[in-house]
Amino acid sequence: MKKGWVESKVKEFSLIGGYKKPQLHEDVLKLDSNENYVISKQFQSDIISGAKKNSDVREYPLGGVERLIEKISEFLHVPSSMIGVGNGSDQILDIILSNFASEETKVLTSNPTFGFFEERCKLYSIPVIAIPFSQDMALDIAEFVKQSKNADILYLDSPNNPTGFQFPKNDLQKLVKSFDGLVIIDEAYGQFGDYTLANTVKNQKNLVVVQTLSKSFGLAGLRLGYFVANKEFTATFNQVLQYPYPLGTISIESGILALEKSGQIQESVNIIKQERNRIIENLRKYDAFEVFDSKANFVLFDAHGAYQRVYTALIEQGISIRKLGKVGNHEGCLRVTVGTKEMNSKFLLAIRDLLG
Repeated sequence: MKKGWVESKVKEFSLIGGYKKPQLHEDVLKLDSNENYVISKQFQSDIISGAKKNSDVREYPLGGVERLIEKISEFLHVPSSMIGVGNGSDQILDIILSNFASEETKVLTSNPTFGFFEERCKLYSIPVIAIPFSQDMALDIAEFVKQSKNADILYLDSPNNPTGFQFPKNDLQKLVKSFDGLVIIDEAYGQFGDYTLANTVKNQKNLVVVQTLSKSFGLAGLRLGYFVANKEFTATFNQVLQYPYPLGTISIESGILALEKSGQIQESVNIIKQERNRIIENLRKYDAFEVFDSKANFVLFDAHGAYQRVYTALIEQGISIRKLGKVGNHEGCLRVTVGTKEMNSKFLLAIRDLLG
């Protein structure tokens, strides 16, 4: 290689930019990262305390992943041989892209889609066919079917981040069945939606469904992702592509204990769905906003030319939401996480004070 190739490569990577995390604000009500605050700190504390008792971090977590997979299997009602895990769903997506995609493969997805996935495609120089959202933040299934003939990989986050859109189940199943290639359905927000395709994997060999304990289980800081796929894909991923020890001992034990309390998780999901509807209904009372339907634990709305002012005014009142700007054909988008009833009430009161 030529002299200076390392510097040249670093400069090439720096131009990509990378995934943009939300701004860090001190002492604010944090409604900017789609975290689950309906799950109590006590729930977390009990889980982590139990995980510590079950752990000896001097040792490698030999056999730990297998035990976690058994719990996920019970939770999903899917054979353990069809389940793999990763250091967050991000890592799973990254491993799949870096090993199954290249400059020669085309990915079909939506515009916008999960930002990390978009940036990883840029990093690996993977060509992308991106179907734009309509004016009312919906996707045209017919356009996906049409473009599927030109693609090798189909990636859809269902529900979508940042719009909250989810295809009707029958439409998505037909698209998956007709696609001749690898299908990745990212269900990071799936438990807040209308359905999951996890069981469809049993009859669809080209399908990978990715999920996480970050959102519905409120364990974002532990980085626990997993997927469901056919046995051959899963075995190769787990034995060849994945790290020997992808998860730490505390994360594994915490995940196992959390899955044993999945009933409590469903209670929090139900509250979030109710609160999501309350936020949408209240925001739609203001002519200044265009508010989009959501099947996730967040609500996207267009504040048009006032979005910078709304964002800044909320920060001044100690509330942080996500400032997105342009999303599809909309220029002034903001996204608010659905928090606890109290958090949501503070947000809605601040909006009322600002616009009332």
